[in-house]
Amino acid sequence: MVKNIGINVMAPERTCNDSLCPFHGSLSIRGKLFVGNIVSKKTKKMVVIEREYSYLISKYKRYARRKSKIHAYLPDCIDVNVGDTVTSAECRPLNKTTSFVVIEVNKHG
Repeated sequence: MVKNIGINVMAPERTCNDSLCPFHGSLSIRGKLFVGNIVSKKTKKMVVIEREYSYLISKYKRYARRKSKIHAYLPDCIDVNVGDTVTSAECRPLNKTTSFVVIEVNKHG
């Protein structure tokens, strides 16, 4: 049984018993959504996602590209590799650095 998380994304095909999974557990989603690439998957149940965005430099009226890295929780039912493009959603703080959870894999690298 898959829970409706309130966001129009594809639900994972696998099931899990993870209490911090937004689809099969009790973790609620709130706030921001963003898309980024997975840079690291070295820790257990966590990934590092890098997103690129444009930043306006008003003095020169030009845009510069910037990057930021965000730590996100990876539920057991979602399978990803380094280089994949994923969608992440904000949740409550899960530990010192993690306040996001992976909810969908967009493209496999």
